[in-house]
Amino acid sequence: MPALPPAAQDVRERRTVLVTGGSGGIGRALCLAFAHAGYWVGVHYFRQRPAAEETLALLSQAGGQGALYQADVRSSHEVQTMLDAIRSQRGRVDTLLCNAGMASKHLVVTCPEEAWQQIIDTNLTGTYRCMTAAVNDMMTQGGGSVVVIGSFAGLQGTNGQAAYAASKAGLIGLVKTAAREWGPHNIRVNLVCPGWQQTGMAGDSFPTGERLDDHVLGRVSNLADVSRTICQLAQLSDMSGQVWNLDSRIL
Repeated sequence: MPALPPAAQDVRERRTVLVTGGSGGIGRALCLAFAHAGYWVGVHYFRQRPAAEETLALLSQAGGQGALYQADVRSSHEVQTMLDAIRSQRGRVDTLLCNAGMASKHLVVTCPEEAWQQIIDTNLTGTYRCMTAAVNDMMTQGGGSVVVIGSFAGLQGTNGQAAYAASKAGLIGLVKTAAREWGPHNIRVNLVCPGWQQTGMAGDSFPTGERLDDHVLGRVSNLADVSRTICQLAQLSDMSGQVWNLDSRIL
């Protein structure tokens, strides 16, 4: 069989990452960081297809390769269909990056049950669905890396973010348990708190001034630095079950 042209051969040999919530904000930055690191990038989105197409276009302009995948992470069927599609196209998923999430402004005593359930189902149970849909293939292929995007709110709590903080706290227990159970299969599972970013969901929910008082450096974390660091952490072969805080707030 004749050798593939260099470009095609490179695309086939690239590691594959699936980034949920890749249509904008931190998700878009992560897609670009993994593309720069040589990954083929699956860009997941739910409703924001034009924004996801923009992510893919930016990725392509930077010399990256990838494709779009639509799914509602609140649906086990849609999540499994997404994983089946990327498996069919790429053969494997080396890294799963669970970033899809949502927030709303509610105190503990005023949070409507419907809002509570929607946030828990998206942030916590949606992450669980993605992880469990990917794990069997990772076991079969001899390993993989799962990185979950958490939040400082899950460690310290946040006024007016009852459901969001609870969902992010739940992710810590999920990640640590999965790391213990999947470690013998060479699957690393870690959680990263990327710090507040003035983009998308976080930009609407957390005013900059209210966050700066907590930072010992007096500034919020840089999105490009955060995304590159997460990409590097995903590739560490001997680290699992860890919670990483990437800003200057002291835990």
